[in-house]
Amino acid sequence: MPDVPSGGLSEGGGQDDRRTARLSGPLFRDETPQEPMTGASPQPAPAAPEPEQPPAPKPKKSAGRDLGAAIGVGVGLGAVIIASLFVVKAVFVGVIAVAVVVGLWELTSRLQERKSIKAPLIPLAVGGAAMVVAGYVRGAEGAWVAMALTALAVLVWRMTEPPEGYLKDVTAGVFAAFYVPFLATFVAMMLTADDGPWRVLTFLILTVVSDTGAYAIGWRFGKHKLAPRISPGKTREGLLGAVSFAMAAGVLCMQFLVDDGTWWQGLVLGVCVAASATLGDLGESMIKRDLGIKDMGTLLPGHGGIMDRLDSLLPTAPVVWLLLVLFVGSG
Repeated sequence: MPDVPSGGLSEGGGQDDRRTARLSGPLFRDETPQEPMTGASPQPAPAAPEPEQPPAPKPKKSAGRDLGAAIGVGVGLGAVIIASLFVVKAVFVGVIAVAVVVGLWELTSRLQERKSIKAPLIPLAVGGAAMVVAGYVRGAEGAWVAMALTALAVLVWRMTEPPEGYLKDVTAGVFAAFYVPFLATFVAMMLTADDGPWRVLTFLILTVVSDTGAYAIGWRFGKHKLAPRISPGKTREGLLGAVSFAMAAGVLCMQFLVDDGTWWQGLVLGVCVAASATLGDLGESMIKRDLGIKDMGTLLPGHGGIMDRLDSLLPTAPVVWLLLVLFVGSG
């Protein structure tokens, strides 16, 4: 403690001492500064809660194509086919020939663009159109003769160019001749029967219904992949839908459209059409995967090219022709 002068607090020096004490520290208890409490730290103010975000909507399944354009083009093609089919048979043969030539052009163009394979288009187009006409006029015998002559024309035509790539070019040409025009001749051969237009209509209805059933059921219920390495969109549920739809359509068509047809024949026909249409679709998917493309062309909005519509029709044509001949005769 500092020494206090003898005058006490009553003297003038006491006032100075009070001033000194005031400057050096608090004079009263309540003026003593509070020490922070040990072991406790100030808590930060709680942050304002973030507003809850609405849950993101689940993505809807997409068909992958413009359905409006696809339906419009499909209806237009159907009108052309029906009109030519029931007016003059020869006109419908011309429609088949035009579809074959366009399909050959698409196929050979993609082969050249993606694989540098030059399958000669001119002999293929001329021979393909002749093949369809020969099948309509002379039946299976005429179709086989035209096929052989077309293959020979491909071999000779390619000789006018350098020999490099000759084997792959002519092999692709013979494959194209068989795949597109030869299989299409069976549609023309169906047409020669007395009820030929109804047979062709049955063939078209069953193939389209099979594709529609596979798409509708597979898009809605498909979970198990059918052939993921070839076509990831194909499902086993879709295949069941194709079989069911085609069998129902087959019963109706054989009962009411085809002369002397019965309902059980429609069941058999529906199963076979669903199988061949699915295999045809997978076959072209295999070709497109090898070429690294999605569609064979862009001629038909919402569908792709002509070959993208013929993929299931071409391999189904000989199946339907043969079964109808076995069931009700060649007519």
